[in-house]
Amino acid sequence: MKDKNQNSEDQDNYEEQQRITEEGNPAKPSGKAGAQMLHRMNESHDAVTNWGLDFLTLQSRDVVMDIGCGGGATLHRLSVRGAGYVVGVDYSAVSVHQSLELNQEDVSDGKMCVLQASVEELPFDDEFFDVITTVESFYFWPDPQESLKEVRRVLKQGGHFMLIADIYDNGKLPESAKENIRRYQMTVPTAEEYRTLFRNAGFSDVLIHTKDGENWIAVEGIR
Repeated sequence: MKDKNQNSEDQDNYEEQQRITEEGNPAKPSGKAGAQMLHRMNESHDAVTNWGLDFLTLQSRDVVMDIGCGGGATLHRLSVRGAGYVVGVDYSAVSVHQSLELNQEDVSDGKMCVLQASVEELPFDDEFFDVITTVESFYFWPDPQESLKEVRRVLKQGGHFMLIADIYDNGKLPESAKENIRRYQMTVPTAEEYRTLFRNAGFSDVLIHTKDGENWIAVEGIR
């Protein structure tokens, strides 16, 4: 059992992480707290991200985009998993900076670029990408339905879009998750609501992946 000092330290750490999250703004990271939050998320989202990416098969010719690239860890994973060229997009300047810093070798080698842009208006031609991913960012997308249509627009025919999240509305979320959803006004659909959103955005096929014992979901849309 933990002693009183350990419990006190755990509580202090929890409160400090909550402060960093609130000041850093998970919807659009900013400032020093935003950078700290992104560094933490690179580590804390490792397991769910790798689980979701395992459903994809990347080829050396694939042009891949990660939307809401945050601290840049997913960009690195996509690169080492064999993607030919990787593009990161985030509308937070802090996120762009962090992603560039983490992936500076790939950027210098011409294997990757990171741009500041919004999912509402992606600066790419129609049918540009073979694969598109987003990890832990859909919660904050403005007008989710229209944003999904924009994602589909820049995805090649037969291309895959993979949305990964560590919570979805499955009726089993802890109170702490529900409080965060309320506090940050997060969009957290059910599995079937995700399917409807993807279908209405024009994806021809939608695959729903969930993991036993977790609240994780990976929604795969195929154009």
